[in-house]
Amino acid sequence: MKPKFSTLIILTFITALLLLPFAISGNYLPTLREQSFNLYQVFQGEIYKQVTGYVSLAFVLFEMVLTVRKRGRGWLMKITIPGSIIFWRSLHIFIGVGLVAATLIHTIGANGLNFNAIFLWVFFAVTLSALVGVVAETGVLESSRRYYGTPPAKNPEKEGKKRGFGISKGKLIAKMRDFWLPTHIILVAIFFVMLGFHIFIAYYYQ
Repeated sequence: MKPKFSTLIILTFITALLLLPFAISGNYLPTLREQSFNLYQVFQGEIYKQVTGYVSLAFVLFEMVLTVRKRGRGWLMKITIPGSIIFWRSLHIFIGVGLVAATLIHTIGANGLNFNAIFLWVFFAVTLSALVGVVAETGVLESSRRYYGTPPAKNPEKEGKKRGFGISKGKLIAKMRDFWLPTHIILVAIFFVMLGFHIFIAYYYQ
């Protein structure tokens, strides 16, 4: 079942809390390094980075399950993947929030430098573009309103009313999706290219 608007608001709040450490990491990371240097070394150690990195990568691969489900008939021919599109789309949303948590654990809130900093911001853009788009779309979908603006009269000339100015719910959702979905897809493509470079750099400088 597709998450309701109230559930998506909660997920948005959780995502905001998960992103908060990245905004204040400049304050607590130096303190952690000074007061608990051994723990800080564990977080920066190769084993910790590899384990949490693979966990984050697993979340990314799970996210791609939605694409496989949607294109399964064309790509996988006779192989049938169980579950509806709505189920996989809902799972996609929850796993996306889990990926934010995994990224926080992997980076301990550090924003990174140079390439890694840009890569992290691209990831934030991927997450927020999807979450904001889905929340806005679901909010309109669950609304009792059928028309946004001044609804048109059935017979404006006979009734002496002006023609309506606005947009129907269906067209509004379609226009919203035409904006946020391509944006999200482009950001995802950029993210995957940068992910490949990130993995290469991580192993190259071991």
